[in-house]
Amino acid sequence: MSHHTPHVKTRGGRKTAVGNVGRPPVSWALPGILFFAVFAIVPLAIAVYLSFCRWDGLNSPTPAGLDNWTRLFKDPEFRQAAWLSLLLTTVSWAFQTPVALLLGVWAAGRQRSRAVLSAVFFIPLLLSTTAIAMLFHALLDPNFGVITEIGPWFGIDPNIMGSSTGALLTVAFVGGWQFMPFHTLIYQGGARQIPEVLYQAAEMDGAGMFRQFFHITLPQLRHTITTSSVLMIVGSLTYFDTVLIMTKGGPGTDTTVLPYLMYRTGFQTYDLGYAAAIATALVVVATALSLILVRFSGFGNMRSTREGM
Repeated sequence: MSHHTPHVKTRGGRKTAVGNVGRPPVSWALPGILFFAVFAIVPLAIAVYLSFCRWDGLNSPTPAGLDNWTRLFKDPEFRQAAWLSLLLTTVSWAFQTPVALLLGVWAAGRQRSRAVLSAVFFIPLLLSTTAIAMLFHALLDPNFGVITEIGPWFGIDPNIMGSSTGALLTVAFVGGWQFMPFHTLIYQGGARQIPEVLYQAAEMDGAGMFRQFFHITLPQLRHTITTSSVLMIVGSLTYFDTVLIMTKGGPGTDTTVLPYLMYRTGFQTYDLGYAAAIATALVVVATALSLILVRFSGFGNMRSTREGM
């Protein structure tokens, strides 16, 4: 019987085993892999299959070849919805990232009020998206909402939801208000992993707070920014319940983003084959944007498991 002997290196007179020592076996990942396969891969495969079919949700799907995809690329409503989804994603990222980054770095500090204020700030993350959308829908009602009282103080039209720009910005704000605490938590964890010795050395060199932030904190959080941005992009591209409750795709079709177009096509006109094609296209767009961000940010080349190390 042969026994496998791990390769041994000598370091300082001591023998150190080199190999997969301490690494858990692949079998530990099986529950996660099975969960992902059942709830992500299988539904995606079904959606891809249905995108090549005609289906009204009642009868059996019938093959349609490339008809749905040909219609997709010629449909002006799809192009508008894709543009609105990208615009909403860009606005959401530009709004949430700086605020979440600054709040996360601040929350990683040692201020006396930090714990209490952080707990209060994280409350929106505990609420459901539906409840938040209904709350803001009531607050922004042009007839009975609070916006009719306080809007004029800030130069805001009480009927802000009646304009295309106002409605889209409102959806981005409401989504940011709910999910910004989540990204703040990510940045807080990343900021706490930055070695304190870097700041101590910077102080000895005479660097102030702003120079430390731009020359130490931001570079050390580059991979955290990438992680947060990928999650933010995927989340923004899949906004649905906020749009459904607050604007119903309006005014007109000015907030009809891809998820809402998919819902309307599938569950109002019962064209589920075309809706599946829209869903598949949405997955492709979200995946492509995420891969591009990871590729050009250098995130894929990261080897350290800790920020700043």
